[in-house]
Amino acid sequence: MEMRPLYVTLTLVLILFTSSCLQVTMAAGSAFCGSKCKVRCSKASLQDRCIKVCGLCCEACRCVPSGTYGNKDECPCYRDKYTGEGVRRRPKCP
Repeated sequence: MEMRPLYVTLTLVLILFTSSCLQVTMAAGSAFCGSKCKVRCSKASLQDRCIKVCGLCCEACRCVPSGTYGNKDECPCYRDKYTGEGVRRRPKCP
């Protein structure tokens, strides 16, 4: 009976520790993508939308092509993401 409170306490501490480590890791990834997407979308007419979609692509691919347009061969995952089907098929990532 005395082990149960200890087990619960250790489990809660482990959960708190794990969640704090995940937040640090996710924040580091977001900083990388945020800075790369800010450059990539600097000349876009709809910057907010561009940065949002670029961030989604960056999180999935872990890379963003250099420059503001083109150069997608630098990041094949980014290049090969499409949205829509058939006639409406178009590149997902800016």
